[in-house]
Amino acid sequence: MIKIIDNAAKKQEFLDTLVVRGNMDTGKYALATKQIVEDVRTNGDEALFKYTSIWDSKDINRENVKVAKEELKQAFYALDEPLQEAMLLAGGRIQQFHQQQKTNTWMDVKENGEILGQRITPIEKVGVYVPGGKAAYPSSVLMNVIPAKVAGVKRIVMVTPVSKTGEIPKEVLAAAYVAGVDEVYKVGGAQAIAALAFGTETIPKVDKIVGPGNIYVTLAKREVFGYVGIDSIAGPSEILVIADSSANPTFVAADLLSQAEHDELASAVLVTTDKDLAIKVQSEVTRLYAGLPRKEILQASLKNYCAILIEESLDAACALSNHIAPEHLELAVTAPFEVLTKITHAGAIFLGHYTPEPVGDYMAGPNHVLPTNGTARFFSPLGVDDFVKKSSILSFTKEALLPLGDKIVRFAESERLFAHALSIQVRLDAEEKQ
Repeated sequence: MIKIIDNAAKKQEFLDTLVVRGNMDTGKYALATKQIVEDVRTNGDEALFKYTSIWDSKDINRENVKVAKEELKQAFYALDEPLQEAMLLAGGRIQQFHQQQKTNTWMDVKENGEILGQRITPIEKVGVYVPGGKAAYPSSVLMNVIPAKVAGVKRIVMVTPVSKTGEIPKEVLAAAYVAGVDEVYKVGGAQAIAALAFGTETIPKVDKIVGPGNIYVTLAKREVFGYVGIDSIAGPSEILVIADSSANPTFVAADLLSQAEHDELASAVLVTTDKDLAIKVQSEVTRLYAGLPRKEILQASLKNYCAILIEESLDAACALSNHIAPEHLELAVTAPFEVLTKITHAGAIFLGHYTPEPVGDYMAGPNHVLPTNGTARFFSPLGVDDFVKKSSILSFTKEALLPLGDKIVRFAESERLFAHALSIQVRLDAEEKQ
């Protein structure tokens, strides 16, 4: 079911497979997406509802595309009480965590009158895409919207596809109520991304778009980047678990399966120093798999992108993890905080035997929108910083500028930007004439 690899050549072959995972040929999708985006940009609502009619529901039009605020509230109170409580608790914890990320405008005032600083202001309008189709993702609503609210975004516009009967899952609408979404529209796909980017008669133009989606949504976000900001281009989900002999094989097996069930391209990797643990985890994966639904997805993921890798030391295991730079990293070891010091690349790091990845997906508080496919080397989790802008502040008095003037002139002339030099020189000359 899940293979054990204790061979350098086969290990490298498996790692090479992970690198190309998800790098499908997008040519045929890219052309179609470009056409959709351009159609919506040019023709607005006419194109938007044309594509919505083709792929989602024929019943969506200008009159009913917007979800009433009261409908969000009703959806929340239609949930069973335990789910209401879970959603409110998760929302509160996500808010508390992201409050800690806020930074303030600052200024450094020097004695000569020079003032340098940074002004931090929220993005005004943000669009949040919430995927639909195969499942409902209320957690995606909370994770994308709450950091924007904490940042101070004034207008949050959510779009999400509907079923063929024109419905949005009540769990998604309830999460929008909990998170405080300002507007919800019943549109999805590349056409919804284009509508957010350029605006239509019905959908307002936003300044940034966040949230995951299918291949058309992903390519549409690429297409509109530059007209608006985007969060990132998400790849398939992944987990890497570093475990020693202290790990519980059932726990580890369940954690691997929790990611493998996402989709056929999901990756779950155990790196361990203990061969006995490897064998036990392999057996537990097979046993637990038998009792789970989504077997076709699990089977494809486990066969192609999941493995148990044997390393001779925890240092070697950490080095391998840093090479992969996983989205989720679990440290199922005796001294997780000690091992943590050796980790340099990971989206989210889960420490100890009782910190499984799903606690981060739903309830812990840190964001579950994470860098995938090795991008943890240079990307960070979604957070408050994604919803603010930073402006540099500069203020010079005459006394502050004049001592730097000659050096600025020299620098500008070295780049043959003589008008730059002139801008400073005229001020120097004016001072000499006084």
